[in-house]
Amino acid sequence: MQYRSPFWLPGGNLQTIWPALWSRRFAGMPIAYRRERWTTPDGDFVDADWLDDTASPPEATALPTAPAPVPARGAACAPLLVLFHGLEGSSRSAYSEAFAGVARARGWQFVVPHFRGCSGEINRAPRAYHSGDYEEVGGILARLRERHPGPLLAVGISLGGNALMRWAAEAGASASAVANGIAAVCSPLDLAAGSQAIGRGFNRWVYTTFFLRTMKPKALAKLAQYPGLFDHELLASARDLYDFDDLFTAPLHGFRSADDYYARASARPHLHRIRIPALALHARNDPFVPAGSLPVVGEVGPCVTLWQPAAGGHVGFPRGTPPGDVRAMPEAVSTWLAQQTGV
Repeated sequence: MQYRSPFWLPGGNLQTIWPALWSRRFAGMPIAYRRERWTTPDGDFVDADWLDDTASPPEATALPTAPAPVPARGAACAPLLVLFHGLEGSSRSAYSEAFAGVARARGWQFVVPHFRGCSGEINRAPRAYHSGDYEEVGGILARLRERHPGPLLAVGISLGGNALMRWAAEAGASASAVANGIAAVCSPLDLAAGSQAIGRGFNRWVYTTFFLRTMKPKALAKLAQYPGLFDHELLASARDLYDFDDLFTAPLHGFRSADDYYARASARPHLHRIRIPALALHARNDPFVPAGSLPVVGEVGPCVTLWQPAAGGHVGFPRGTPPGDVRAMPEAVSTWLAQQTGV
């Protein structure tokens, strides 16, 4: 990716914060979604928002809804682009709407399956979601492959990208029967390094505060569902993501501690096992993902492409004059994915 940041947005923090709040996300009409609810094998649910150009309001419709249309089989079947969002993200995140706009312009189908508890309603099971949730990712992709006969492409943003890469590594050669190509954008492939970075200085004050503002209430709502699941007072007093992961994320998902979670869930040690086309895109000034933690060519397999431009921030990559837009990255990533399938 050949990317140069605009002169009026210097530094990784401005290139992260401004695009998420104020830059233009798409061209044309607002992004409208149709929502589906899927029952999971453990009796929980996943809400998936499908790009729907036939709906007028820019909101997901109320449940229940009819399934999103499935194109007829054949070579002309449009690709399906699946987006796995980042920490506390959703189909309304800036990057989700930017990718939706690019998919719409290309005539692709587009869907955002929400991780548990991220669709606006607390999930049922005594669990949430995490960076190494490759079994969840695999189940979602398998379900979509069953209903979609054309090319299936997947993008994971930040946390979602690490989980997506972990799925591809675990699936090995069998991943090609499910997806034609995948991409991880600004993903903390070394989770321990990412946790340390976001827990220091400005990052702790701004980004950690932002995430915990929604993560803590969700966790406490889960405790109300399942009394005794974890210690209320300790969780309420957590001041960084490491503490939160140690008290909530790790034990709820089968890890001994935050350190165990970071070690076992990180995708970086497994990138050499990926056997389908995979792109890992990171800005080297990403405040969440230290440049020193990024994978290098010698440690990834031949199927993995590394893009590491000098600037862009965390899932920002703004361009143009103020307020700018955030379409440069989704356009570049979508073009790369399309090249893997010849569409």
